[in-house]
Amino acid sequence: MVKCNLIVATGHNNWAMSKAVDAVAKCYVDGKHLKEGMLNRVEGAIRCYDPCLSCSTHAVGKMPLLIDLYGKDGALVETLRRD
Repeated sequence: MVKCNLIVATGHNNWAMSKAVDAVAKCYVDGKHLKEGMLNRVEGAIRCYDPCLSCSTHAVGKMPLLIDLYGKDGALVETLRRD
């Protein structure tokens, strides 16, 4: 192989994933608490755009995720985790 130009979904769809996760956050964060179901919605948003991160080795609802909510002062308010 002399030259290769790869278009990888993770990089190519990064903007769209970011916008999708932002939209989820606007529905599931009230500024003080993370609402139940947010992890599943974030996973769904990522799966829409990134087949690499959501490969077939991860069953739906089993993707490891960590979401931290920070206040205006930069202090950690709440964490949701799924391992």
